[in-house]
Amino acid sequence: MHDWDDEKCVKILRKCRTAVTGEGKDGQVIIIDMVLGNQSLDEKLRGVQYAFDMEMMVSLTGKERSEEEFAKLFFDAGFSSYHINPILGTRALIQVYP
Repeated sequence: MHDWDDEKCVKILRKCRTAVTGEGKDGQVIIIDMVLGNQSLDEKLRGVQYAFDMEMMVSLTGKERSEEEFAKLFFDAGFSSYHINPILGTRALIQVYP
């Protein structure tokens, strides 16, 4: 999600929601991405996250996002809930539910 601006993310997420809920489906969307502000990370790893955020803003139209920013995207796209599990150092496994 960090490659795209908020508007494009919402558009992508809406298509994902349609794909996992159509014709009797009961799915979820799985995202692996950075979540800024994760307090369980040490200072060096938080620094890595902010460096990636700067890179996304300079080289693309995207950015790294905080949990609050992800939540806004999910709810704007019509999802009802989500769960974030920190994994893989600076990355998190994000489960998004219709």
